[in-house]
Amino acid sequence: MRPSRATIDLDALRHNYRLARRLGGGRALAVVKADAYGHGAVACARALEADADGFGVACMEEALELREAGIEAPIVLLEGFFDAGELDLVERHRLWTVVASPWQVDLLERHRARQPWQVWLKLDSGMHRLGLSPEEFVPAWRRLAALPWVGQMVAMTHFSRADELSHPSTPGQMAVFESVLASLPPGTPASVANSAALMAWPATRREWVRPGLMLYGAHMLDAPCAAADELRAVMTLESKVIAVRDLAAGEPIGYAGTYTTTRPTRVGVVAAGYADGYPQYATSGTPVVIDGRPGELIGRVSMDMLTIDLTDHPEAGLGSRVELWGPNLPVAEVAARSGNSPYRLLAGLKRVPRRYA
Repeated sequence: MRPSRATIDLDALRHNYRLARRLGGGRALAVVKADAYGHGAVACARALEADADGFGVACMEEALELREAGIEAPIVLLEGFFDAGELDLVERHRLWTVVASPWQVDLLERHRARQPWQVWLKLDSGMHRLGLSPEEFVPAWRRLAALPWVGQMVAMTHFSRADELSHPSTPGQMAVFESVLASLPPGTPASVANSAALMAWPATRREWVRPGLMLYGAHMLDAPCAAADELRAVMTLESKVIAVRDLAAGEPIGYAGTYTTTRPTRVGVVAAGYADGYPQYATSGTPVVIDGRPGELIGRVSMDMLTIDLTDHPEAGLGSRVELWGPNLPVAEVAARSGNSPYRLLAGLKRVPRRYA
């Protein structure tokens, strides 16, 4: 069997969720969209269900997968419903929904609900993706609050640059949100902080926080942060050395000869490539961990294989374990060497089997 695999540490996942909840001081929505960022949404939701206040997904399909697996906790549709045909599904499966566009407000006003709805109304405070403008938000809130079947609503927004710790965007967006929140009834619950804001911007922590990437032990903060140091990596992507080559100095390695040996080099071929989700454009020098010791990638990543330098690892050889990211190698370091983000790497795993521990 092909030796590449992803091991998912569910204890680390629970640790990271509890950290998020402790930092937030209130309730925490565990974001498990995109198959829990490549970690397996059902397995992760089951591991967290005893602790989690609720789960966040992108769309109806993701919500139904959790319900069909027996997950009974609240589930929030973070992109809301996409058309009128989904409204019955929201009710049938007791889903909570974000409302972020005027047409969704119009549709809910015409809907005849059979049971109470939980609505999270989203403000565009500066991200300029989904969300109602500050001018639209309060009138929309009042229209929805007037519907007898809409229960207590949550006001929410989303930050665009919370991982940039010296950038003024986050305080600016927070000021916009606060000014709009002041027009709502006192005590209105709010949800503002994503992973980066939750760790690095304490003023954004409100009744609900929405940890996503941090649940899986990764972050994109551009400066040191004590909370980030407490995260534990959840996924270990690893494979094994399947061949060893001894090359003289001056020999090119791999497609296009992007790396040429500068000394007699012992090359290990690893059964992992971009078809498995490892970044195709990771550069030579990208770190790996070989039998627990630091090593590096050399040459271009192929579809099914990559090559590493074993010259300074005389004990390593056929069958040696190679950690491509995990507890000993943050996925963010690998992402930075390939022009990627941790989001894309974690969620982009394809044929690699997952094993839960």
